[in-house]
Amino acid sequence: MGGRHRRNPHTPLAGAVFALEVLAVGRVEYRALVPVLIAAIVGDWTCHQWGIHHGLYHIDYLQRAVGPIAVDPVLLLEAGVAGVAFGLVGLLFSELSHGFGDFVKRHVRFGPLRPFLGGLAVIALVYLLGTRDYLGLGVWAPDASTPTIAGFFAPGPDYWSWALKLLFTVVTLGTGFKGGEVTPLFFIGAALGHALGTLFGAPVDLFAGLGFVAVFAGAANTPLACTIMGIELFGATHAVYIAVACFVAYLCSGHSGIYLSQQIAVPKHPRISISPGITLRSVRAARPQITKQDLRKND
Repeated sequence: MGGRHRRNPHTPLAGAVFALEVLAVGRVEYRALVPVLIAAIVGDWTCHQWGIHHGLYHIDYLQRAVGPIAVDPVLLLEAGVAGVAFGLVGLLFSELSHGFGDFVKRHVRFGPLRPFLGGLAVIALVYLLGTRDYLGLGVWAPDASTPTIAGFFAPGPDYWSWALKLLFTVVTLGTGFKGGEVTPLFFIGAALGHALGTLFGAPVDLFAGLGFVAVFAGAANTPLACTIMGIELFGATHAVYIAVACFVAYLCSGHSGIYLSQQIAVPKHPRISISPGITLRSVRAARPQITKQDLRKND
């Protein structure tokens, strides 16, 4: 499925489902399915005509498997365990980004000063850590030794690139530089998948692909769209592993996310009582009060 003869993949189906799924956690508005599908296909064609493509990422595992889908039970279990890590890292990214941004806003009242201080903080991190590897999107690099998304699909120990990229991205977003959390999340996910695949002794390229889509599934609360995106990018051969990683990551990321205006239509866990239509922003704002109320009930 994912060999060297594949053309550059596009993800119109994932885009269409994402537009429906991202509006509310646990609910998809099927009435809008045809309009968003048309919009996604037209958008995909437009990008194709302009020569705009996704990166081409190779997952060679199971290339010679008989039939379109083959599932290894041990590998499936490892994908589920990795899904827990992917969801928790998605949760960590969301909470740190919003929390650090709130902290900066409280202590730096003058808006234009925030990105100035953020720039100084990023420069300080570069000198402190002795690397400039995590300043860009991570899609490509002029130096082959620099960590990139594509590089995580190849063997080689790299256990901490996901954490360093998360740190640089949180500082950047939290100080007012907006417009770039999606591709950094792909980078963080692929790097974390690479690290977990290495630890498990599992196919690194497969786990990099799982992390690529599953961390974003947890952070954006869009497991269906990210599963479809994984299939469009990497091929249906890996569909079961992709689905397990994305669904588990979604459940483990809690009622948090990178899009605070996202509503909660159906809580992720049946024991949690949340009013329908409440936004993630409202849940976040009420969280300290909820915790205190729960403590009083327990007392």
